Amino acid sequence: MAHRLIAGPSTKCATPHGHNEFVVVHLAPRDSARLDGGANMVVEFGRAKKRWHAFVDDHLDHALQLSHVDPLLELSGTHFPGWRIVVTPGDPTTELMAALLMSKCQAILDAEQVPLTCVRIELEETPTNSVVFEGDPQTVIPSGTPLSPWWTRGDPSTR
Repeated sequence: MAHRLIAGPSTKCATPHGHNEFVVVHLAPRDSARLDGGANMVVEFGRAKKRWHAFVDDHLDHALQLSHVDPLLELSGTHFPGWRIVVTPGDPTTELMAALLMSKCQAILDAEQVPLTCVRIELEETPTNSVVFEGDPQTVIPSGTPLSPWWTRGDPSTR
């Protein structure tokens, strides 16, 4: 994925640049119940990950993450309509993306009616820069932007 940070002092990060980001998702059952002695799983793993993997592969991979106020956002729509764009409330930092992705993962699980909860997201931007997020992502995601909150919907949207 690539991003551009425009609110901070770093001119290096104000230039669109990419990272080989890795996302690790930790799930837990909604209800702790004894395994059934047969299949011994809360839900079949393929069902739990199918929609999430499609979202990552088809909408995040090779996407450009831009703040909702970044001038490149309008330019991309006009001149590069085929680009994959992820629009964030403010700069798309690794910290923010971890919270947004945790929220999106839970929205996808809920839409699929999978009895699991996303309890932790690890987002590695580089081998020396990674973020772990646990808790309620809504408590840290900025509010008050004109964005439609794609991170709360179980569809593949990123705008």
